[in-house]
Amino acid sequence: MGIGFVIRDWAAWSPGLPDAESWRQWSREGGSLPLGGAATPAAAATPPLLRRRLNLLGRMAVDVAAAVDRPGLPSIWSSRYGDAGRSLALLADLAQDQPLSPTAFSLSVHNAIGAVAAMATGNTAPQTALAGGAASAGFALLEALGRLHESPAAEVLLVHYDMPLPPDWASFADDPPATYAWAWRLAAVDASGPGSAYTLALRADIAEAAEAPVLPFGLDLHRAVIDAKAQWQRRAGGQCWSLTRHG
Repeated sequence: MGIGFVIRDWAAWSPGLPDAESWRQWSREGGSLPLGGAATPAAAATPPLLRRRLNLLGRMAVDVAAAVDRPGLPSIWSSRYGDAGRSLALLADLAQDQPLSPTAFSLSVHNAIGAVAAMATGNTAPQTALAGGAASAGFALLEALGRLHESPAAEVLLVHYDMPLPPDWASFADDPPATYAWAWRLAAVDASGPGSAYTLALRADIAEAAEAPVLPFGLDLHRAVIDAKAQWQRRAGGQCWSLTRHG
């Protein structure tokens, strides 16, 4: 048993991997870390006054979202750590009795990046921002599928993005560090139109991996879609996740 859905379109960005073909090439060559390069996405679809508020994390997220978005879509924004670097800088200011920047604070909250994207497009549709530990991307997908269940004729935008924790917090990381963002435009399985059909299931019979994972959960999940894998499985967040591709 599982929940079916269709991926209508996807986009991803990481330093050195700016487009779909470069991601496919990366995956064909083994999909290893680190993802190289020092580039910053253009985020050209975001007006300059909003774009200037965004750092690398935010620009990655809004850039991939804009590549697959459609007007008025509800959206799910997911990140395990969010803008941890900005949050840590605010804590440092507090520790030194320095005044906090209202702009920095407003952009440090977990729903800030999705809010900037909504302002850029004038989208007033429902929006959710969540963090769910190592399996944040999986729980975000579940949230998106719940949204599709409420409105089967609609589509949903799912955006997942992360960066390594800043050095002062790096000891708390328990997943391989990576800088990346991806966006999927999802539809229900019985909706007409193009796309690749999948089933997501939570299973109890997936064995624990013998070796530590090479990729963080969210990036590993997206690589399964890039490769059009027939079956993908992984333990994370106290759950056994299974993604099956049909056709």
